[in-house]
Formats: sequence, structure tokens, C-alpha cells
Amino acid sequence: MASHGADEPSSRSGSPDEEGGVSEDRSLLLQRLAVKELIDTEVSYLHVLRLCASDIRSRLQQLPQGDLDVLFSNIDDIIKVNSRVLHDLQETASKEEEQAYLIGNLFLEFQEELEQVYKVYCASYDQALLLVEAYRKEPELQQEIQGVIEMVVPQAGSSGLSFLLVTPLQRITKYPLLLQKILENTSPDASAYPVLQRATSALQDVNANINEYKMRKEVASKYTRVEQLSLRERLARINTHTLSKKTTRLGQLLKQEAGLVPRTEDKEFDDLEEKFQWVSLCVTELRSNVAVYLDNLEAFLRCRPHEYNLDIPGGPVVQYCNLARDLQLEAFLKFKQRLEGLVWRPLCSLAKALIGPRNLIKKRLDKLLDFERVEEKLLEVGSITYEEEATRHTYQALNSLLVADLPQFNQLVMRWLGQILCTFVALQRDLAKQVLQRAEGSMAQLPHHHVSEPAFRKLVEDALGQTGNQLCSFQETFEKVPPPPTTQPLLPGSERQVQALLSRYGPGKLYQVTSNVSGAGTLDLTLLRGQIVALLQNKDTKGNSGRWLVDTGGHRGYVPAGKLQLYRSEEELREQARPHEDSRHLTPEPTRAPVPSVPTVTQVVAAYPFMARSSHEVSLQAGQPVTVLEAQDKKGNPEWSLVEVNGQRGYVPSGFLAKAPSPAPWGWSLPS
Repeated sequence: MASHGADEPSSRSGSPDEEGGVSEDRSLLLQRLAVKELIDTEVSYLHVLRLCASDIRSRLQQLPQGDLDVLFSNIDDIIKVNSRVLHDLQETASKEEEQAYLIGNLFLEFQEELEQVYKVYCASYDQALLLVEAYRKEPELQQEIQGVIEMVVPQAGSSGLSFLLVTPLQRITKYPLLLQKILENTSPDASAYPVLQRATSALQDVNANINEYKMRKEVASKYTRVEQLSLRERLARINTHTLSKKTTRLGQLLKQEAGLVPRTEDKEFDDLEEKFQWVSLCVTELRSNVAVYLDNLEAFLRCRPHEYNLDIPGGPVVQYCNLARDLQLEAFLKFKQRLEGLVWRPLCSLAKALIGPRNLIKKRLDKLLDFERVEEKLLEVGSITYEEEATRHTYQALNSLLVADLPQFNQLVMRWLGQILCTFVALQRDLAKQVLQRAEGSMAQLPHHHVSEPAFRKLVEDALGQTGNQLCSFQETFEKVPPPPTTQPLLPGSERQVQALLSRYGPGKLYQVTSNVSGAGTLDLTLLRGQIVALLQNKDTKGNSGRWLVDTGGHRGYVPAGKLQLYRSEEELREQARPHEDSRHLTPEPTRAPVPSVPTVTQVVAAYPFMARSSHEVSLQAGQPVTVLEAQDKKGNPEWSLVEVNGQRGYVPSGFLAKAPSPAPWGWSLPS
């Protein structure tokens, strides 16, 4: 009896090996159920995606194409990736012993692809929800959409479109949970355990990266919006918070400039920003050049010589007019249209695409100043507020976004810019080819069409050389024209003032004003061109040599040094010119052949242009005939002459007039 009672408990509890075997079987069963759940839900999920991409999207054609692109985003790419995932999952079913190991490796292989496709979808999800909310405000449209969804996917229920849009988000977040469930029912000693651990961690990282990417895109969309606000709307947005924030940033910037606090250095971003600014400058310059090119092309097209009557009947003129008309109405017009469509509009779109990144870079500087201020507080105090923590995250998200996207953006802009330039060159080549083809018949009538290319090149070079020699001869003749007087004429009635300054300061201190001076300060003088002043000091009280202290004979003050030149009287100029005249007289002139005497009339013309400065003066143009009424002014000063030009009377500088002998007009002589 005793032995029987002692054996009874052991028979109930069983051996430890039996208990371990039952536990392993249970874990294996739960693992297979978790794997089955993963595969079955993947099949169901992929079926819903295909219904969305095919049936539902095709039946919602009443929506704009832009709305459909936002609602379904890159669902086609998700279907491609998940179809391959499902295919590989189903293939693991044939290897039950290694299935968990194979599933772990599978998700490690698809980690990057899943992250790429799902982060694009998640980034546009909020915008899709805004469209759904907008549809709900239109009952008829909402009822049509709901009817289509209930017909295709009855399990969506009243949620309708929202249920379908959130499905990819739910699926990518469920992968780590499903893998974790398989991991929990896998023995730590099994070879699949570390692989499943890495796969679970990888899918968790995928979700974290997607959330980070989504936050970056939200920050980017917030700061890249270009709002056309009026001055009143901008002023309405100013409040104490914005003023305080901008003041704090300015203070932080001034402290950095003064060297009181260190500046955060980010060489990687600085290099990317420098390249972006260079690319942006290239786009801006090219856009400006193409705009000028289009303006010149428009002006060229407005010139239509073939529409004028040349009064030359028949022959090459008619052929030229036909060719010009053909090119004007077809070749050039088509070239202009293609240039606008294939070069100008893409270039404008490219310039507009630069606005967003430019705003982000500008906003990053503001956020960097906020970030540096928060970091200083964190080092000093050891804690920061929730808002300051959000400020740190905003800068980090913005900086990470720019560092990640700017290289790709710069490469894309350069590729786009290169394609635009290649297109522009191709259009030019096509235009030249068309013009040559259309002008082939007319070229045969050119005077040198039979000449070979080397001979024609030599002909052109000879013609250009002859023209160059003519230009050199003209230049030599032009340089023989006497130069204009080196001093400005004195103002009428200023001789007494000049004599007073001369007797008081001497000739070396007198200067003449070369152009009108308008005094801006209290000690600055207002002077007219030609007025004489005496130099008192060649700098002001602060040591500035660009402002001179002068005396006008009645007032003292400062004038710009650049508007003064040393005054020389007409007698001094004549004394300097006399040696040249004497040497000229020493040279014997060749005897000329006798010429029949012709009565001459002395004509006075303007040797140089002169602009009247008051109502007592009259303007002149070089070469204009002038009638001298008096060879001096009212005070007998010979430096000014009273003349009549085109019926107007006034004073002009005598040095600006020249006597030109010419044959007297004896009337018309007609050939016999």
C-alpha cells in the first residue's frame, strides 16, 4: 500500500522530459500559427490594395487626376514590393523546419525597399485625409464615393475611403508585431532566433525612419509655402511673440559676430549650400539670357522687309521676298514656338522649383539660432521646456532633411539644366538646317556661289582687311581734330571775382568747378559748373581728403575734390600751345599747285557740343552753323559770344566756336 501510494503522484505529474516536450510542441504550434497569420494577413492585405488600384481608382474618374494621385499615391509601387514579399513568404511554407529562419532573412532583405515605398505613402497621407474631409462637405460626391467603395470592398463599412487609405499605414506598423510574435515562440537556442531578432529590430527601425521622414516633410511643407501677402496682412501677423523671437535671434547673431559665443559649424551642410547657391545662380543667369534672347527674337520677327515695295520688278528681289516670307511665317515662327515650349517654360518651372529649398535654407538659419540658444540654456541650467525641446527637434529635422535631400536636388537641377541647354542647341541646329534647305535655291544666284570655300574665305578676309585699313585712316584723320578746351568757360560777370581771388591767393590756389555741385550738408557749398574757387585746405576736419575747404570770394565751405580742377586762363593755354605752333611754322610746307580763285565766305560753326545752363545761354551741337552777333559779353569779356542759332539768341563759350572757310555758293551747276 505504501509503495503504491508513493508511486501515484509521480504518475500524475509525469517526467521532466515529457513536460519539456509538451512545451516545445506548444511553442512550435504557436510559432506556426504566427507564421500562418503573417502569410494569411499578407494575402488579404494585398488583395485590398489591388482592389484599390484597379477597381476603385478606375470607378472614381469623376475626381480630378490630381486628387487621385494624392489619394492613391505610390500604391502601385507598394503592390509590386508586397507581391514579391508574399511570393517569398509562400515559398517558405515548403520548408517548415527552416521557415522561421527564412522569414527573418526575407524581411532583412526587403528592409530598404519597404522603407522607401512606405515613407512616400505615409508622407502624403495627411494631404489625402484633407481631401477626404473636403469630399464629406459635398454630400452628393461623398455618396458616390461611398457607393463605389461598398460595392468593391463591403468590409470597409461606413468608414469608406478612410478605411482604405489607412490600410498601408496599419500594415507597415504591424510587421514588427507579427515578427515579435514569431520570435516569442522560437527557442533562444534555435538558429532562427538571432535572425528574427535582427528582423524585428530592422522593421522597428523602418517605422521610426518613416515617422522621422514624415516629420521632416511636414516641416518642409510648412516652410516652403510661398504666400503672397499684402503689407497689411504682414503687419497683422506681427505680435509680441514674433517680435520677441526675432529679437532673440538678432541678439544671438550679434553675440556670434562679436565672438562672445561660438558659432555652430557644419561643413557638410555649408558645402551643399554653396553648391545649391551656385546651381541657383546658373539657373537665374540662363533664364535672364534666354529672356533677352526671346526679346531680340521678337524684335527680329517684327522686322519684315519683304512686305515693303522695293520698286525693283522681277529677278532676285522677288525670290528674296519669297524666301524671307517663307522663313518669317514658317521656320522662324515655329522655332520661336518650340523655344518657348521646350526651353523657356521648363526653365521658368526650374526657377520656381528653387524657391522651396531657398526658403528652407533661409529658415534653417533662423532655427539654428534658436537651437544654439536652447543648447546654451541646456548646458547652463540642465533642463529645458517642452517648447524648447520642440525647437531643438524642428532644427534637427530641418537640417537632416536638407542634408539628405540637397545632394539629390542639386544633381536633379544640374541634369535638368543640362537637358535644357542641349535642347536649346538642338533647336538652333534645326533652325540652321531648315534655313539652309529653304535657301538652297536662292544661294545659287549669289555672285560668289561658284567660289570654293578657301577662296571665298580669302575673299572675305581681303574685304575685311580693306575695311580695316579704311577705319585706321579714318581714326588718324579723326585724331587730328583739335581737342576741346581743357578749362570750362567762366560764368558771365565773374571776372571781378576771379581777379579778387587771384590777387588774394595767387594762381596756384585757384580751381574751377567741372560740374554742378549740390551741397547736402550745412557746411557744403552749392556751385555751378565753371565757377572759380580758391583752395584753403585739401581735407576736412576729419582728415578726409575727398572733401576740400574752398573760398568762393563770399562764402567758405566744402566741395568734393573730384569736381575741382586747377584753373588755367586762356593766356596760359595759349602760352603752352605757342611752342607747338612755332615748331609747326618752322616746317616748310610743300608748294601747292595753283588753284583757280573762288570767292569765300567765312562761316562760324560749333566745334563742340554745348548745353545751356541758364536762360541767358543757348545750346549747340557740333558742326551746327552759328551767327555771331557780338564776340563778347556785355562787360566786354571775349570768352563769351552772343550768337543766334535756329532763331534763338544767347551766350556760348567763344572757345566752342570755329571759323570754317568754304566756297561761296554760286548756284546749281548741271552736267551738260
